[in-house]
Amino acid sequence: MLKYLLFVLLLQSALSCSSEKPENSFEQERLVRLKKDFTKTEQEVKKYIQQYIPGVNDAQMREWEKSKALETATIDGEKKYFNRAARNLFRIDPQCRAIWDNAHPQTDEKTGFDLDAHDLQVITEVTASGTQYVSPVRLKITQGLSVQSNATPAGETIRCWIPFPVEIPGRQTDIKIISTQPKAYKLAAANSPQRTVYFEQESVKDSVVRFSVTYEYTAHATYTAIDPDRVQQIKPEDGLNDFLTERPPHIVFTEDLRKLSQKIVGGETNPYRIAQKLFAWVDSNIPWASAREYSTIKNISHYAYENRHGDCGIQTLLFITLCRLNGIPARWQSGWEFKPPHDSMHDWGMIYFKPYGWVPMDVTYGLRKSADERLKWFYLNGMDSYRLIFNEDFSQPFYPEKKYMRSETVDSQRGEVEWAGGNLYFDQWRWKLDWEILSPSF
Repeated sequence: MLKYLLFVLLLQSALSCSSEKPENSFEQERLVRLKKDFTKTEQEVKKYIQQYIPGVNDAQMREWEKSKALETATIDGEKKYFNRAARNLFRIDPQCRAIWDNAHPQTDEKTGFDLDAHDLQVITEVTASGTQYVSPVRLKITQGLSVQSNATPAGETIRCWIPFPVEIPGRQTDIKIISTQPKAYKLAAANSPQRTVYFEQESVKDSVVRFSVTYEYTAHATYTAIDPDRVQQIKPEDGLNDFLTERPPHIVFTEDLRKLSQKIVGGETNPYRIAQKLFAWVDSNIPWASAREYSTIKNISHYAYENRHGDCGIQTLLFITLCRLNGIPARWQSGWEFKPPHDSMHDWGMIYFKPYGWVPMDVTYGLRKSADERLKWFYLNGMDSYRLIFNEDFSQPFYPEKKYMRSETVDSQRGEVEWAGGNLYFDQWRWKLDWEILSPSF
């Protein structure tokens, strides 16, 4: 318990502004951010819903709020709805989701990328070659960040951190910087848990301040065929305790999660079979929905349990917590996903099965709809080639150290900015990531 308390104190110190009462400062800033995420009135939310459910009434609204399908917060004594609550209703509530699907029927139009076909190719290559990392893809990335004019007084030094890929032998390799703006930068160590490239620039009156980095890297897919009968229980001498324990504030074995775990797992004792049960439960019971900023959530894994929805990071932290609760080592990983021509920020993780070692997992991609068991469970012990990995952990210090509370206190995908007067939040700057597949040609 002392170890957990020490970690919480260190985390608060790292994420809070300089203050005689950092915890109070953290909570004050959390409230400011909460107000930015919850701005919609009931009338505005109803107007959106009425496009699909013309006769929506107050009783239905209260029922959706009770089920957490509509997310609300009481701010300054007034009920406000999450900015994307109306759209999320049609992702979370099963009946509303059916109404949305009927209004937006799927077409047979192909995007040019067949993920399941790619994953089957990965399985085939691994099986035929006997190697763990296959299907290399070379990508070129340009990520930029633009601070709004007059966000700081003229002549002030703006400090900027842009996420940068971690070196992972076999999986993410041959990283090469092509250009930067400005030219001078500091690059964090290759194995930094949340790696960044750091810049400084002076602000100029009435001018946007821009930062960017262009680089190339090679991403590999990976797949490990798991025989459940070979998977063993983890022992203390395996040295994996850090990935089995609680890590407040977001990985906590609450009583509710203990009861949920018992219900899901039942009498199963095989670690891989337990992981399958947990993976399938999250996939079936925690639908993806747009999420509020993580810094506004006090305990992300328990939030997922209480609200029964979440985006990729929320789903992943719940799965990690349930795995650890059952003696299965699990940890965070995140960055971007590419499904040509589409892309997005994304969170997933790593899970450890003895004697196989660490393998990637992605509970958001979930169970694939396939009769082939290897493909069906691919994202419990495999990963596609189209990933960009910035983070091998969450809520870790940057290099150089950030002085003020981060805009994103958990993940690192968009960037961070500050000046002598404090942190610059997301609404004070814009970010952009462009990518190009260099080889093989798509």
